[in-house]
Amino acid sequence: MKFLVTFVVLLSLMIFPACKKRQAAVTPPAPGSPPSESAATPSPAKPEIEFAANPSSIRSGESASLEWRTTGATSVVIDNGVGNVNESGSVAVTPRESMTFTAVASGPGGDTSASVRVTVTEAPPGIGSSDIAGLLEALNSGKIRPVFYAYDKADLSEESKTVLLENAKWFRQFPKARILVEGHCDERGTEEYNLALGDRRAQAAYQYLRELDVNPAQMETISFGEERPFETGHTEAAFSLNRRAHFSARQP
Repeated sequence: MKFLVTFVVLLSLMIFPACKKRQAAVTPPAPGSPPSESAATPSPAKPEIEFAANPSSIRSGESASLEWRTTGATSVVIDNGVGNVNESGSVAVTPRESMTFTAVASGPGGDTSASVRVTVTEAPPGIGSSDIAGLLEALNSGKIRPVFYAYDKADLSEESKTVLLENAKWFRQFPKARILVEGHCDERGTEEYNLALGDRRAQAAYQYLRELDVNPAQMETISFGEERPFETGHTEAAFSLNRRAHFSARQP
């Protein structure tokens, strides 16, 4: 009996270590294959551009705003005399005839273009048509000029008063032509503030023209705030050209 017990103990000592050894020898699952280092780098996406004219139809002597927004572009060029512009923005144009404007957005992924057409219509014949034609000629030839303002101001300088004195002579010469006095600002300040400032600038020019005996029924005012810059860019030279009162013709 003693011999049998000793045999069982020895047999147990031999079996249990062997089991543990077999369990320790289990090989873990092989890790997944690493991604290939030769995978191709995706090509840059082509630029995208949204391009619009507001309004798309104007009367001769009036202005339209070209407005654009791009993604993935490093440069934007608009033809017909506009030139290089920011990647997103707007610019005022006053074409003398119907014209198609094309914007080309360029970037690492290539070029993308978009086009808009601004339709220019002449004043229809009728009462006052000769006055309208005369006013449009004066506007298009630069005889009627805008006036400019200091930063955050709506006061007329002596130079502006001299310009308005000359403008008034043309306005009185064509009494049946309607005049739109537009107030504009540079891009600094909030949209609401610039609309109010543009209104004060238009009103300042309007009131001085009244003092110069221009019929108030011939004129109306509007503020565009910063929406229709005359010059794109973020320099003081560009800002100074955008702080202005601009004149255009309206139908009677």
